[in-house]
Amino acid sequence: MSHDGIGPRAVLRSVAFLTAGMLTVPALAGCGSEDPAGEPLAGADVAAADRSDIADGGTLRWAVDTVPDTLNTFQADADTTTARIAEAVLPSMYRTDGRGRAVRNADHLASAEVVDTEPKQVVVYRLAQQAVWSDGREIGAADFAAQWRALSGKDTAYWTARNAGYDRIEKVERGKNDLEVKVTFSRPYADWKSLFSPLYPKEVMGAPDSFNDGARKKLKVTAGPFTVDKVDTKEDEVVLARNPRWWGRPARLQKIVLRAVPHDKRVSALSDGTLDLAEIDPEAARRVTVAALPQDGNTPLMGPGADRSAADALHSWAVANGSDEDAAEEEISAREKLRKKAEKYARQQKALGGFEVRKSLEPAYTQLALNGAEGPLSDERVRRAVARALDREDLAGAVLKPLGLPAEPVGSHLALSGQAAYADSSGALGKPDAKEARALLSDAGWVPGGPVKEEKKDSEKDEGEEAAGSEADQEDTEGSGGSEDSGDGDDGTYVVGEDDGRNHGTGDGKAPRDSGTGQLKQGGAPAGAYAPKGTAAPARADIAPVAKDGKALVLRFVLPSGPGSKTLETVAGRIAEMLEKIGIRADISKVDNDSYFKDHIASGDFDLALYSWPATVFPATDARPVYSKPVPAADGSLNVEQNWTRVGTDQVDQLFDQAIATLDDSERRDLIRKADSRIWAAAGSIPLYQRPQLVAARKNLANAGAFGFATPVYEDMGFLKKSAQGPEGSPGAKNSGSGS
Repeated sequence: MSHDGIGPRAVLRSVAFLTAGMLTVPALAGCGSEDPAGEPLAGADVAAADRSDIADGGTLRWAVDTVPDTLNTFQADADTTTARIAEAVLPSMYRTDGRGRAVRNADHLASAEVVDTEPKQVVVYRLAQQAVWSDGREIGAADFAAQWRALSGKDTAYWTARNAGYDRIEKVERGKNDLEVKVTFSRPYADWKSLFSPLYPKEVMGAPDSFNDGARKKLKVTAGPFTVDKVDTKEDEVVLARNPRWWGRPARLQKIVLRAVPHDKRVSALSDGTLDLAEIDPEAARRVTVAALPQDGNTPLMGPGADRSAADALHSWAVANGSDEDAAEEEISAREKLRKKAEKYARQQKALGGFEVRKSLEPAYTQLALNGAEGPLSDERVRRAVARALDREDLAGAVLKPLGLPAEPVGSHLALSGQAAYADSSGALGKPDAKEARALLSDAGWVPGGPVKEEKKDSEKDEGEEAAGSEADQEDTEGSGGSEDSGDGDDGTYVVGEDDGRNHGTGDGKAPRDSGTGQLKQGGAPAGAYAPKGTAAPARADIAPVAKDGKALVLRFVLPSGPGSKTLETVAGRIAEMLEKIGIRADISKVDNDSYFKDHIASGDFDLALYSWPATVFPATDARPVYSKPVPAADGSLNVEQNWTRVGTDQVDQLFDQAIATLDDSERRDLIRKADSRIWAAAGSIPLYQRPQLVAARKNLANAGAFGFATPVYEDMGFLKKSAQGPEGSPGAKNSGSGS
């Protein structure tokens, strides 16, 4: 999960994205004009090229976040790199197209269809005739059966991360011949196309020991355009080599090196010539874009000699004017450091001229999560008020418009624009409306103008403390237009609702707060009384802080720190401003990037948070644990599965259950959309925008970059032949390892 996907899709569903990362299978006919699914907001940007224009051989060095702890995508510690490797080296019955829909993978699957529904659902897979494992054995029913048994959940000796779908299979058997596999389900399962992608050989799935440990660092048997050559934890890389037994279109590249490089080190790695392809953040994307612009040559870079002369001149001037020689040397040293930084930057920019930014939108969306387990947000009215206060168009625009990407807010929790199940269901919550948001808060007892209590610490209680309503205080109050009845308003007096939301007497645009508690300072004066002299004048109550039972409405807004968090900071700041307009204070707290999800999101230590969920082709299966109603576990704890907001309803669960058992595509889409409407209404999470996907790629690298929804076609990636390159030539080709 990013704090911004067990096959590739399940790995992405198991980890929330931080930027610091991941829906129903429909009939594949085109959508009509009335179809709410629409088109993807942005297509893939991969510098598409014909295979005949791509040189044979070469090594693609591709940045990833990690060297994975396991190569088995069905284990709990699998990650997105595990999924990427599986896509390149293992069979998959279905892959994702550019509209985020499941399509048959013809290299492995000749056909698949539901041949019976009564008395039980039966699916027959017909495998591609040439499909073999890298050891020469044919792919067949034995592999399907081994994977089903391992993932069915019946044998707890297998350390599996999930069994969704496989637990509905009754049996797997050979069909009419070796190329046919017959799968019979004990219960109807609409998302049957999610199964056996990826498919592992029986050597991995056939026994608990081989499943648990045998595929963590190596895969002896594979069946894709590439094989796993080595997993090198010392060099932080995984090397994939071209598979000589691959029966499909031969891979153009000889090798793909997946190299673990932190996001904040990727610009340096690109400019040093150690990477050819890397997902980058907006700031890095701007650097690459500027570097790729034509240079007019009229402004030569300052060379070392010129700068040395300037330093000498500075030294002479300093001494002549009576400055300390040591001080002059310090100035020269600082200048020298600046010169070196400038030279390094200039060298990097020159090298980055060989790259370009390829951009699209990730198949993932960033959401505002509202923790409904306890506190003010356990009240649905307060959650709905928060949601109604948000201008999602403004938030999407702030992130995506500067990047030149479509800035439309996401209208569904369960699909993205272009996917069959997509429909904008945000109307179930209502349009942004500050007046309605305040009415919801008022209905829940949170009103402007109420006094806020403050419990003073023992150390602050002083016998000599001046009594409230002292002569001096009364004079100040009278001087500011207050009444005689406001005598109990001492220097901490603050009446919620009597300021304008901009100048609260603190000088920083925020209400006065106790330094220890973070609460608004105590009231006690009658409603309508003024604060002491020097504090804010009375103002409109419609933008004043709200309170209930003596407490102001303050929500802890948790964000990750570290590289890549700037976008989330920007979004959080805008959300805080929007909430302030309805009287809610968002107290933004930055926490360690590595502990953000585990110690805060998963454990429920937050009120508000930003993280991302990947879209999925199979929402009835994959999205259910994300939005299902938490239930008490046997040990008395609350089983939330992946529902980190702790908000769910029985009705949503029922709609998911109906959808997963409905084989009719149209009916299933309707059920998914109804479920999404109910999720919107419960206001546990508010989708904001589809995440930007920015990838730096060598200009002569084809069929790779920002893939959008589509599964990468690894065998088609490669470096262009010189004859196929554009008029700019091939900047950086010398370092590309293209072999051309």
